[in-house]
Amino acid sequence: MAGWSIRARTWFRAGLLLAVVLVVDQVSKALVKDGIRTGDEDSIFPGITLVHTKNRGVAFSVLEGKTLVVVLVIALAMLALLVYVARHADMPGIWVPTGLLTGGAVGNIVDRVRDGAVTDFIKLPAWPAFNVADMAITFGVLALLYVMERTPQEDHGAQVDMDADAPPPAGRADIAPTSRTPDAADSRT
Repeated sequence: MAGWSIRARTWFRAGLLLAVVLVVDQVSKALVKDGIRTGDEDSIFPGITLVHTKNRGVAFSVLEGKTLVVVLVIALAMLALLVYVARHADMPGIWVPTGLLTGGAVGNIVDRVRDGAVTDFIKLPAWPAFNVADMAITFGVLALLYVMERTPQEDHGAQVDMDADAPPPAGRADIAPTSRTPDAADSRT
């Protein structure tokens, strides 16, 4: 990736993460389909149960039975994300939420198109069953919020040294002018 532009690296990394999420999601669902009958449960740890359920809707079975509507809504959300990323591909770390969100969405769309429903298999107490794609989407949303809310790289921990009479930089009214007093390092001759 040496010599690649920031934008090219962003898209490459997002695509690689998408592929990893998709493979892990599809392999885990295949293992569940082969190892657990639909409706069966297998407690693996206290509070964590492997199940084999089919979700014909989206989160919490919303829009159940409306596969075309679900696929269209997900496709529009992915398109909006990709347009945002195309406009902000130089944003540090934007490839992480992009790869997680698109990988999770594609993983669940593959199930919907192939099987008419999504295979969910991880069950926690008082929570609906979910899968690897759902986890990727959840962490992708959190990562997107983090990346979008983060201050620009040049502001991280930067101390601004200004003359007492100088106005703050444009757009930085939050920085109060300070007067500088010489310290021991400055007085060396």
